[in-house]
Amino acid sequence: MSVLTRDEAQNRAQLLHVHRYAIELDLTTGDDTFDSHTVIHFTVLADQDTTDTFVEVKPAELRSVTLDGHPLDPATLDGNRLPLKDLTPGPHELHVDAAMHYSRTGEGMHRFTDPADGETYTYTQLFLDDVQRVFPAFDQPDLKAVFDLTVTAPPTWTVLANGITEHLGNGRWKAATTPLISTYLVAVAAGPWHSVRTEHRGLPFGLHCRRSLAPHLDADTDELLDITRACFDRYHEKFAEPYPFDSYDQAFVPEFNAGAMENPGLVTFRDEFVFRSAVTDTQRQTRAMVIAHEMAHMWFGDLVTLTWWDDIWLNESFAEYMGYQITAEATRHTDTWTDFGVTRKPWGYDADQRPSTHPVAPEDVQDTASALLNFDGISYAKGASALRQLVAWLGQDAFLAGINTHIDRHKFANATLTDFIDSLATATDRDVHAWANAWLTTTGVDTLTPRLHTDNGHWHLTVQHEPTPPTWSEPDPAKNRDGLTHLTTLETGGAGRPHRITLGLYDHDLHDAHGLTLRKHLDIDLPTTDGIDISAAGPRPALLVLNDGDLTYAKIRFDHESTHTLRTRLSGLPDPLTRAVVWNALRDAVRDGELPPTDYLDIARTHLPHETDLALVQGVLAFATTHITGRYVTPGGRPAALATLTDLCRDLIRRTEDGDNPGLRLIAVRHRIDTAAHPHTIAAWLTEGTVPGGPELDPELRWRILTRLAVLDATDEAAITAELANDPSAAGQEGAARCRAALPHEDAKNRAWDAMFHTDDLSTYLFTATAQGFWQPEQADLTRPHVARYYKDAVALAARRGPAIAEAAGHWAFPAHAIDPETLRLGQKCLRKADPTPALRRKLVDQLDDLARALRIQQTQA
Repeated sequence: MSVLTRDEAQNRAQLLHVHRYAIELDLTTGDDTFDSHTVIHFTVLADQDTTDTFVEVKPAELRSVTLDGHPLDPATLDGNRLPLKDLTPGPHELHVDAAMHYSRTGEGMHRFTDPADGETYTYTQLFLDDVQRVFPAFDQPDLKAVFDLTVTAPPTWTVLANGITEHLGNGRWKAATTPLISTYLVAVAAGPWHSVRTEHRGLPFGLHCRRSLAPHLDADTDELLDITRACFDRYHEKFAEPYPFDSYDQAFVPEFNAGAMENPGLVTFRDEFVFRSAVTDTQRQTRAMVIAHEMAHMWFGDLVTLTWWDDIWLNESFAEYMGYQITAEATRHTDTWTDFGVTRKPWGYDADQRPSTHPVAPEDVQDTASALLNFDGISYAKGASALRQLVAWLGQDAFLAGINTHIDRHKFANATLTDFIDSLATATDRDVHAWANAWLTTTGVDTLTPRLHTDNGHWHLTVQHEPTPPTWSEPDPAKNRDGLTHLTTLETGGAGRPHRITLGLYDHDLHDAHGLTLRKHLDIDLPTTDGIDISAAGPRPALLVLNDGDLTYAKIRFDHESTHTLRTRLSGLPDPLTRAVVWNALRDAVRDGELPPTDYLDIARTHLPHETDLALVQGVLAFATTHITGRYVTPGGRPAALATLTDLCRDLIRRTEDGDNPGLRLIAVRHRIDTAAHPHTIAAWLTEGTVPGGPELDPELRWRILTRLAVLDATDEAAITAELANDPSAAGQEGAARCRAALPHEDAKNRAWDAMFHTDDLSTYLFTATAQGFWQPEQADLTRPHVARYYKDAVALAARRGPAIAEAAGHWAFPAHAIDPETLRLGQKCLRKADPTPALRRKLVDQLDDLARALRIQQTQA
């Protein structure tokens, strides 16, 4: 299959004007394929006598093609390109009749049968170039058109689409004609949905999910609709242009690969957001943020769409920023930026220090395969952080004025980075073009370091930009003469950006031996390269926090006395956002080899029992469990690290015995299960069906315990089968796959490996669950032979099954626990010689870089 290049897209955009698609889909033709008949109305703009172009389609069977009433030979289809030759200037009409494959990987038209009740559902996910799996298209974002859609479905089904749908009888549904939208935004969701419908501001609103999830959706309907209405109203206060589509449906769909997709009028969400087990308030906040994020796309992404995929940040960075900001402004979840700081921002920091880093607004996205790789922590978290810094520097009013100018100029059309910056420039005298060059076209993370000294009753502070610590690459065998692995480095370097930051000056609380009080906030502008000097009379602060309030994107360091203060008083900082900045800095210090991993655990052990913010507790425990104990401590140090976390979780459980903080207790119970080194306690919980003092075990906790028991060789196939009989849901199927793969027996590992890499019948979700169970640090000797097998099998799998499975194979199935030079050597050899697909190559580059970093941290400890 051919990928579309930017040059090809630019040439085709100059050649064609696409007016309308009329699409008829028949979903009643069987379990494997559906019928797709499409008519495309377009005009050739070229001034030469004739010209050639192509339309993209990936059929199971291409039955017939006619152009302007003349048949074309279906055999001319070359991969996914159907050539259209000798086109004359003027209007044309293309008819294509085909059978199309259903997908089991969340790409194109996904088909899912619910194991809980046998009901079947289908839905589309056409981003980035998967519209070709459903109907033929001139598949690029700047060839917008209107779409007329008709769907034939089984008689008990409901069909949802971008516009209001009407049932014509006999299972035939027609959707209202869309406004001008891009091909990747067309959406269909068909099945026996459970639906809740209402109206708001004269528009139909709807919530939809599988019937087996109906009780759980109904339990949260008021919350979901209240959040949707509040965000909708808040966006109308922000944007002058009203919501541009005829309805707003939100469908929670099964086996969805992303968090959600911003299809205009029909947003699709992964249906894990319909909570069937207990969740924390932070998880509810995340769901609210995703609702706000997708709604922001209705204006930024759908109404105004990028011209080419190098400007994906115009979609995702903006929606990421607005998602958190609008949630904080319009809902009860007012501390969203704390969650962003401790969960999303590290995603951006990590991505920006790998060899695969790229600018927020890259200039070298040559084709769609390359574009797909840029949906990462840079386009989301770093881009949103840059916009937050822009608002701090520019001001909220000027920022919104520029945004509204941009929407007005480019609505129902396309735009570029230059267009966006030009629109912002209309609202301010500041040099936003220079700001964009510094922030959006460079890579790397600046590191801000304070130098503090005192003399004659004054304290003096210098804040300096320093180069970003290097990204660690592969071992250099030529230098491996002393038995140690020496790592070559790749400097990404700091970009030397300007920063508007707040300095937080804190003193010891005289009335609380563990507390801190804010002396003063200082707002300063750091220039692009030089540092800045500040002097003040009086004693130095006990703690100085750069970037207090987290308004910029930079790593920060602490002076010696501040570091000492944090070790004893971190939990005494009054603002959770300040604590998030500090925890991020400690995380960075571990990753950069400046803070021993065990010191991080000791600080967590000291301060998390006093933490009140759930996002911080969850974020710190997640990093400690996944990275510290799973990768950064040496194998010999892992038991002690797990014991520290177990003691910490036990303290949190004791602290919440009065039932006043069920969310904190749930987090502690989850991590107590995950860090159990011995089965007795959690096995007793499973037998009793409850944690003493609560909570009672819901399906999520039962599967979590059973997975850990499998790792510890304290359960068996009979117990897994019995649990699945009690919970035959899709989530139960995933839990069983995870448990079976985690069993520490050679035959279990071989069965799991064959299921992942050789049978090709696992959905993306079941593949992921199996991979999550397979690799366990406690089973390193058992799985060592599979490390070498991984690279060959993953390359072949990615080539066969496509980008979604390739990404899952590179992320979840990678042997991340195998922190040794041989894993790196095999991986680098794979990159050099095996020619993995772009999606898998990107994942391997990142995984190997993370592995090299972990190896260096372990060697530093040794």
